[in-house]
Parts: sequence; structure tokens; C-alpha cells
Amino acid sequence: MLKTFPIGGIHPPENKITAEKAIGYLAIPESVTIPISQHIGAPSIPAVNKGDSVKTGQVIATCKGFVSTNIHSSVSGKINRIDQVTDSTGYKQTAIIIDVEGDEWVETIDRSRDIVTEIKLSSEEITMRCLECGIVGLGGATFPSHVKLTVPEGKKCNVLIINGVECEPYLTSDHRLMMEKGKEILTGISILMKALKVDKAMIGIENNKPDAVNHLTGLAKAFKGITVHALKVKYPQGAEKQLIKALINREVPSGRLPLDVGAVVHNVGTAYAVYEAVQKNKPLFERVVTITGKSLTNPGNYFVRIGTPVSKLIEAAGGMPEDTGKIVNGGPMMGKALNSTEVPVVKGTSGIILFPRNESERTEINPCIRCAKCISACALNLEPFLLMVLSEKGMFERAESERITDCMECGSCSYTCPAGRPLLDYIRLGKSTVIKMARERIVK
Repeated sequence: MLKTFPIGGIHPPENKITAEKAIGYLAIPESVTIPISQHIGAPSIPAVNKGDSVKTGQVIATCKGFVSTNIHSSVSGKINRIDQVTDSTGYKQTAIIIDVEGDEWVETIDRSRDIVTEIKLSSEEITMRCLECGIVGLGGATFPSHVKLTVPEGKKCNVLIINGVECEPYLTSDHRLMMEKGKEILTGISILMKALKVDKAMIGIENNKPDAVNHLTGLAKAFKGITVHALKVKYPQGAEKQLIKALINREVPSGRLPLDVGAVVHNVGTAYAVYEAVQKNKPLFERVVTITGKSLTNPGNYFVRIGTPVSKLIEAAGGMPEDTGKIVNGGPMMGKALNSTEVPVVKGTSGIILFPRNESERTEINPCIRCAKCISACALNLEPFLLMVLSEKGMFERAESERITDCMECGSCSYTCPAGRPLLDYIRLGKSTVIKMARERIVK
């Protein structure tokens, strides 16, 4: 029997339209817009000025504090300006706009196609290289990787878990990366194991990607301590707590981290980025992005330079279909709608989905019928109907006691609700309010 997590979960239509589409390279645009905050933690500090010339891979913003990281230019050219721009969240933030001139890379980057498997850096040097190269978690959270590799005194990691699940419908960037860059990913995993000083790594992949399971299983025979595990197809299998439970049967308590049960989790995309940083000295200035949708004429997977407008991806996919009703950044379950196609691709952009109009409209909202489907679907054993009511009525202290901050915003509750209740919308509102309240308590 395939492993999985025991509580809740759903199985939405997979719609992996681009699963067989090999990764291409999107053309470099005329200009890029690179936000200085593309990660969890403090925004980076600009290290360039208007009029400066930069090369591809050059640091243009430096980390501010421990939970932060460097930002690099994804192109060569001249700094047009440093300005406030609207990003994919809909909010304005500081960004560095660069006019492209050629594609001249920093000389220290190894651009050869050779796969380098010998790991020469020490554990401490690997962690520092991840900081220098701006590596963050590419599964969506964008947590700075050097922080995850720094195990606090008194804690111990004994297993590295690699997330190759990609349980969100439509997205295939991780799937293609596993198929096309398997040896690099496994070397990246070995690097992460050395940094964490562990001798065991487990790769979890949903069983709807048997080609990736078989491919990595074959390659892993040449890598000590790495095993590959097929998992039951069930959303949200790729969430950290659910993946840990499925693979090693340990339960991360409320408000705690995977390291509290001896595990650290990284995404396969992150493992590839770590390989490039450590073995090729290549900063994180491009990533694989899926551009997909049922009405697109040429959906696909592309390596995209950070800062490229989303509109360029849509052009590559054949242009905007006439029936487009909504554009979503990320997967259909956890992604967020875009209000402009001129927002830039950032480190956390895994996919762009164009939904036709008839799939974009919200259903009529009706009163709760007490069916409890939202509770059955919740993988964290929460009561979504109650959390929505508490948020709607402003009862945030009660919402906090009902563990609203445990919600990972997977959207399973809203997906299953037959009454069309906007459960996740209100839970997000309540969760952000409770987190703000908690921060204010700490300040006092």
C-alpha cells in the first residue's frame, strides 16, 4: 500500500497538461523588474544605483539580517531605476529595473554542461554558499535555505526529506526537472546531506509521476543514503507536515517546526538550485515555470530569468486566449489571482495558469448546511466552518484558541463546500489578524 498522511485530503482533477513538455528557455526580455523582497524575512538592501552596469549573476541587493538573502541580476545591462512597483501580491514594493544589454555573465560562474558530483566544500562552506547565491525554498515558501541548513544548538536533524510531490493540479515544473535534471538533483541532495550532517535522505513523489519515480530510483543507486518513495495521490501531500507524516510517521506538533521531530524538508527545485550554487557557483537568477491552461495553444515549461514579465510567458504559450477569465500565480488550490500580466516572475513563481471564463466564476454563496465536509477534508484536523464564522464576526481571540494559525491555506475546505462558502478567504483574514495580534503582544 502506498504511503500517505492519515487525516483529511482531497483529490481534485490533476490537469497535468504540460507533463510531457520538455523544459525550454524563455527568451530574455528587453527589461526585467527584480523585487528586493522575494523571500520570507527581511527585504534585501539595494547594492546598485541608477546608471550602474551589471552582469548576469551579479549581486544587486544584499541580505539584511539572518532571515534574508542576496538578490542577483538575472541579466546584463544598465540599472534604469530603483522604484516602487506592484508585484504579484498586488502590493507595491521596491524593485530594481534593469534595461537588458546582451547577456554577459559574471566570470566565476561555471557555464559548462559537465555534471560535477564531487563535493569539495565543507558543511559550513555549503551553508555560506547558499546565502551568497540567494538560494531559497522553491516549493512556494521561499524560506532562505541557509537558515534551514543552520541547525540550532540543542537540535538535531537525522533525516533529510525531499519534496518531489507537486500535488497542485496543473503544475509540472518539478516533474520535468526530476526527469531532465535528475543527476544534478541527487547531487544537490548529497550536498544538503553534507551540510546537515545526515546520512539519510528520502524523496517523496506522488504516484501519478511513475516515470519520475522510476528515473530517480535508478539514478539514486549511485548515491549513498538516498531512497525514493512513491506516495498516494492525495492533496495536500506536498505540505511539510503531511509529507513528514507520510514518509517517517512523525507528527510535527502545533506551532513547531519539522526540525523538532528531527527532519528538514527541501523541494527538488531547491536541491537543483543548491547543486548549481555549490558546484557551478551559479546564483539563483532563473527557475522553471509552468505556463498552462486549457485554452492555451502552446502551454509548456520554461527556464525563466527572474524579473521577466508574466506577459512574456503568455506570449510564448501562444498568447492570451479570448475566453480567459482569471490568471493565477501558482497552483489552482493555493495560488493567487493576478491583476496584471506585467508583474515579474520571482523566485517563488512555480506556475502561471490561465483559466477560461466559465471556470473562473464564483458559485453562489449559501448558508452552511452543517454537512461537515470541510472538517473531513482538513488535513490538520481543524474546523474550517467555525474558523470562518469566528473571522467573519471578528472573534479573533477565539479563532487563535481554535488554532487558526495552524491552517496552511491549502483550500481543501473551500473546494469541498457544497454551499459555496468562502471559507479560505475568511480564514486567511482571521489568520493574518491573529498573527498581527501575536506580534503586538511580543512588542509590548
